[in-house]
Order: sequence, then C-alpha cells, then structure tokens
Amino acid sequence: MRVGDGTLAVGAGRPAPQNHAPGLPGPVFAAHYHLAGEATGPYTYGRDGNPTWTLLERAIGELEGGAEAVAFSSGMAAVASVLLSQARAGDVVVMPDDCYHTTRALKERLESYGVTVRTAPTAGEAQVRLLAGARLVWLETPSNPNLDVCDIARIAEAAHAAGALVAVDNTFATPLGQRPLNLGADLSVASDTKAMTGHGDLLLGHVATRNQELAEQIRVWRKTVGAIPGPMEAWLAHRSLATLELRLERQAANALALAEALRERPGISGLRYPGLPGDPSHGTAVRQMRRFGGVLSFALPDETAAETFLGALRLVMQATSFGGVHSSAERRERWGGDAVPPGFVRFSAGIENTEDLVADVLRAADAALGKMP
Repeated sequence: MRVGDGTLAVGAGRPAPQNHAPGLPGPVFAAHYHLAGEATGPYTYGRDGNPTWTLLERAIGELEGGAEAVAFSSGMAAVASVLLSQARAGDVVVMPDDCYHTTRALKERLESYGVTVRTAPTAGEAQVRLLAGARLVWLETPSNPNLDVCDIARIAEAAHAAGALVAVDNTFATPLGQRPLNLGADLSVASDTKAMTGHGDLLLGHVATRNQELAEQIRVWRKTVGAIPGPMEAWLAHRSLATLELRLERQAANALALAEALRERPGISGLRYPGLPGDPSHGTAVRQMRRFGGVLSFALPDETAAETFLGALRLVMQATSFGGVHSSAERRERWGGDAVPPGFVRFSAGIENTEDLVADVLRAADAALGKMP
C-alpha cells in the first residue's frame, strides 16, 4: 500500500505489533552478546551490530525509497566511509570545490593515499567535464553553504557511462526532500545530526544504497574503523523520524517566507533559496526536489552588519549547525575555508510560527542596516 510521507515517517522501521510490547523498543546497551558455539547470527559483538541500529537502519532505508542503510557516529564518519573505502591508489575522484569544508579537507587525505582528486563547482554540472577515468563522483546538492544545485540524474548518467560510481551528500534535503537513489545515484549520504533528526541533541550519519556489495563494503569500513553510533543516539534518531515530514514542511514554509521578505530588502545581497522562484537553482531544484529544505543564505554589507544582525535576533540561536526545530544562523566566514564574503549569513529556519520568525528577522535587519529606503 502506497502511503504519504508523514505516514511513512511515523511507521518507518518499527517492528510488527506485539502484545504488551512498546511500539518502538528502547535502546539496547550491549558491548557483547551471549554467543555459544559458532560465531554466527545477527549480533555477535557490539561493534558489528546492535538491535537498535537495525531498526533505525530499516527506517532510513524505507525513507530512502527502499535501500540498505548503514548508520554512523556522525555525518563526517558517513562521508569518510564512502570517500575512503571506495578509492584506492591510482583512482580518480571528482568532488565539488564548493561543498562542506570538512568534506573538502578529505581531498588532501585522498591525495596522500595516491588518489587523484579533480574539483569543479556544483553549479552547471561542471563535474561532467572531469569524468574520464574516474572511479567515484561526489556530489553535494544543495551545496553548503552557497545552496547551488546540480542535476543528479544528468551527472549520474554521464558518470555511469564513464564507469564511475556516484555518491550524493543529501544532508540539506533529507530523503523526504530528495531521493538521490531514485535519480540514479549509487549512494546517498547524510549528516543525520541536521534536519533528519532535527533537535540538535545528537551526532549521527548514514549511507544508503541499493547495491548489496557496496552496502557490505561500507559496513566493513564502519566495523574496521569503529565509527559506530551509540544505541541511545540511534534510538533518539529513530524516535525523531516520526515528525520528519511535519518539521520539513514548516521549515520549508518558513525559509520561503523569509526569502520572500528579504528579497527586496535594501542592503541584502546574494540571497539564495532553491525554493524561491527566480533563484539560479530553482529550475533544477523543481525537477528533482520534493521539498526545498529550511536553509537560506544571504549577505549583509560587511562583518559588522552581519554581527549586528545576528546579535539583534531574539528567536534565533547563533549556532553552526542547521536543520533543527529552533531557528539558527551564523556568519559563515568566521570559520574560514568557504568562498563567502565577510557578511555572509547562513540561516536555518526552524518550526517557529512564520509571522513571528519573519518579524524577528526583519527587525534585526533594520537594526543592522537601518530603515533604508
């Protein structure tokens, strides 16, 4: 039976009803299991598997449109599991030069192992020109923090024709906003710390694929490096998935309302939100995304204006993460590593009432810029 995204999220990964049992069993805390005789069965040692992971991974696989999922201790653990397990000395990896800065930091690690890394911007499907001889193509769409979008299906088709695998960082969109595997990608990766779990209280990541061989390679990598999620984090994540559609709908509505309110505001430049008609990425986003996420970006004239804006906000937390129920924002240039101006703000819309959030942001913009005509 086909069901809506909200229904899917509520029931994803939950065990069949059993009399006197909870709908979602509590976390299983175990470093080892009773294991007589041969070392076979689903649970042999705590670094190999855990019943709480099993339910979470089943849920994520369902949300990804039918896939095998592997949960990790953080988003970067998931990212590294793909980039470092799928490339060998002599291979070629194609990456965006405008993706998350910690992902870009893996470029030097790959090169130290004898991997050739080619980079190109996300916008315009520039990676297509770099595919000759590639083993793996890494995409991040929308990109972090500039929110450019690339055509996953087009790049996947070209990459497969060239003999390359395609992995997509789907953190901004989540599987209810965009399903890379349905668009031809081999691997869908995300930091579930962000919108997937949405409460800013845990670190987690996942890799999903419909290729059993790739799934097994990713699991072996996790076991080998020990990048496993804690059972409490896995349980909290699974519990949080039930509200995923509700959270995404409000976040996207708030982000669009903010983008519309800021679009004509004097002193605001470089406004980006894929769901905003007229955004450079809107056409591609409409073709491949079902929801546009809760993150927008824009620039104020300088660092002082941006810091004044952030300090004047009353409903918004200054934090470096995104995707949470509580709106957050930061001046991204403070970290370095991103090609953004000093006044660049990445804003993550939460689930506050839209009119309250818009009023708070416009009031803070007035404080930072003055009531310019």
